[in-house]
Amino acid sequence: MDTIRVLIADDHQLFRDGLKALLLSAPDTEVVGEAATGAEVIQLAAQTQPDVILMDIQMPDMDGVEATRAIIQASPNINVLMVTMFDDDQSVFAAMRTGARGYVLKGAKHDEMLRAIRAVNSGAAIFSPNIAARMMRFFTVSRNTAENTASRSEETFADLTDREREILALIARGQSNAAIAETLTISVKTVRNHVSNILNKLQVADRAQAAIRAREAGLQ
Repeated sequence: MDTIRVLIADDHQLFRDGLKALLLSAPDTEVVGEAATGAEVIQLAAQTQPDVILMDIQMPDMDGVEATRAIIQASPNINVLMVTMFDDDQSVFAAMRTGARGYVLKGAKHDEMLRAIRAVNSGAAIFSPNIAARMMRFFTVSRNTAENTASRSEETFADLTDREREILALIARGQSNAAIAETLTISVKTVRNHVSNILNKLQVADRAQAAIRAREAGLQ
């Protein structure tokens, strides 16, 4: 069994001691260092090249998110597991954007913590159950919002006639009424009438807003 080399980063000595005791009790983990600040964990990570770093978010001189970003940029082979008391969306997604492999709350049980360490060491992503549930809710809401927006957009453009969609696409390309009339071999007056209908159906004030809506819908 390969030993997982772990670096602990937390500004509370008692919590570091608790994690160290847990890791010493496991046959497949080894503590290679302890850090109490962001600067210290960056330095130790470079020196020891651990398999996994247990990273707190709130630490002196540099928070765990910035420290994680610096470490992964320098050593992308190192897997970072955030271990913190913060479970708000901002903290979770800030950590994930830096490349952290997982997010576990400090109240996690011993077997959950060891399972998370082994998971990130193997390249998997791992989250505490309540963090996973929070992320699922976030992405479900985001997907539903995007789908509803797309659905409303499709309904709006469905009201346009083929000719109006054609003219709207030309508006999006920056063509004037005269240029559109020449392209489609119709009168400028007819183009103006179509443009007026388009603005009304899209509920926009001018050609510029109509062009933006067209580009967003891919009509160009």
